[in-house]
Amino acid sequence: MSNCCREVVTLQLGHYSNFVGTHWWNLQDASLSYDTEAPPGDIQSDVVFRQGQTLGGHITHTPRLIAMDLKGSLRTLRQEGSLYDSGKNTSAVTWEGSIMMHEESPPAKNSFLEDLDKLDRGEILGEADFYSSSQPRYSAGVMDVDTVNDQLARVQQGYNLEGSVKVWSDFLRIHLHPRTISVIHQYNHDGEVQRLETFGQGKALLQGSVLEELEDKLHFFVEECDYLQGFQVLCDLADGFAGLGSKVTEMLQDSYHGKGILTWGVAPVSHPDSTPMKDLYHQLNCTLGTVHLASHSSFFCPLTLRGGLDRRPSTPVTFPHLTPDPSLWYHSSAILALAFDALTSPYRLRSHSIPMWQMADMLAVSGRKVVAAYGAVPFPMMHGSSLPDVLSAQMDALPWKPLSACPEADNGVCYGQLATLKGFEGQRLTSSLAAGTKPPTPLHSLHSGEDMLAAYIRSFYPTAPIAVQLLATPSQLTPPFPQMFSRSVGSQGFLQNLPPPPTSPPPMVSSVPVLTSLQSGPALDPWLSELYRGASAVDIRRVAPSFLSQGPEMADYQEALEQLRLLARCYRDNSGGVMSSSSEEDDD
Repeated sequence: MSNCCREVVTLQLGHYSNFVGTHWWNLQDASLSYDTEAPPGDIQSDVVFRQGQTLGGHITHTPRLIAMDLKGSLRTLRQEGSLYDSGKNTSAVTWEGSIMMHEESPPAKNSFLEDLDKLDRGEILGEADFYSSSQPRYSAGVMDVDTVNDQLARVQQGYNLEGSVKVWSDFLRIHLHPRTISVIHQYNHDGEVQRLETFGQGKALLQGSVLEELEDKLHFFVEECDYLQGFQVLCDLADGFAGLGSKVTEMLQDSYHGKGILTWGVAPVSHPDSTPMKDLYHQLNCTLGTVHLASHSSFFCPLTLRGGLDRRPSTPVTFPHLTPDPSLWYHSSAILALAFDALTSPYRLRSHSIPMWQMADMLAVSGRKVVAAYGAVPFPMMHGSSLPDVLSAQMDALPWKPLSACPEADNGVCYGQLATLKGFEGQRLTSSLAAGTKPPTPLHSLHSGEDMLAAYIRSFYPTAPIAVQLLATPSQLTPPFPQMFSRSVGSQGFLQNLPPPPTSPPPMVSSVPVLTSLQSGPALDPWLSELYRGASAVDIRRVAPSFLSQGPEMADYQEALEQLRLLARCYRDNSGGVMSSSSEEDDD
């Protein structure tokens, strides 16, 4: 199979999308290595990274990324970045009169960002006390990525950012290209006025200077690609960015016909300072965003730890070996980023990759463009065990949890599924039974990890088309990834036979195995139907007339709800009758 690099351009639309994206790019950066003698990894980093050169001649690898956010969302991060900064002030002063200067103190940087600045200046961080006694070892400039990773890993225990992360740039560990960040100045990130709260506001944004800037950035990143396979779009689903995302994906569909557009609609567990009216807006934005983003994408997948996308969802999704605070965006986005790393791996593989268009063909069949994600984070593999041992211990229920607020159906029906196991490095994929020993389960008799995982999933979905991908390399958790693992998880992310004593500190987890699944199946019928019923039950002109003040028109709004109703019916299971969870009115 050809090893040609099929490039991907990433778009992050909205503040929570940038939270998830920042964690994800940190994971990618931690896996970069410039060791020419090391064997190449499973992932081909050039799919999402671009190579460049600074004014000083240093080779750089920056994300092929466009990140959009609102005024006031960057804090200490410069919009143009600092990687290609010449360090010289080229501004010319021509005014000869008196000058009055008003200077505002910049926001304070947390300990992690301060240490990144030291590394950029070529200083080594001390292992015992990395805030002092730092001594220069390299001349100022860009340090080797391996060196940066090693230095940050040595001081990982020093970062507790839960109380200091306000925006996504507070934990961004990589340099961005000057063309990456796009700030929308018409709306504020904070405050009570000029907020991007509704679908219509976002949809109306993509014109004038906002449209011109986006097109310019897209052309820059796309034209340097040799074989562009498509776009991965992370888009906030609960605010006005859902409307902006619908226009952006429509533009991508029109301008780059035939390229994959995989859209991931993200939503946090909770919003700060929410009110009942804002909760209603969030629900309506999610509803309209799902319809329009699915329509303009190769497939659309919601990503959230919420129990649902309605105004009063059930409790957030929990994982048996994680201890996050779900209200912290810094935590919830880290879990989604780990899952996203595995979910997107198939089209980023160095060999035997599944291109975007092929993934869409596998999952988005017969107009079913909405897919659901599930994940086991981390995958519950005991250190020193084998894959058949792990899977055979999970025969009562699949180990993954919903990542799209969509519980799995219990009828064993699925129209298509792609499962990815990432990070089993150092563990055995097959059984090590002695010759002549009877295998304890059918899984122990299989001779490849792919066959084993496929057979295991097929025991729950007997007739479903299933594709599986196995990657040995785990996701590398270097600073500032939050340490939110239970004491049962060892340093490599595998479960320990004996957890550490209560009096000893838990191990610092540096990597984790993850199992994910993308599915198209009848489970999406009640999920989409619930979205439809929730929005239809609201007399929007009486309860929330301001939601439609900048569009859509009432007729367009009702048409979108009708499209959602019909979309839900596409997922109806007719193998044994209509699923009872859908309302009778949907049959009319």
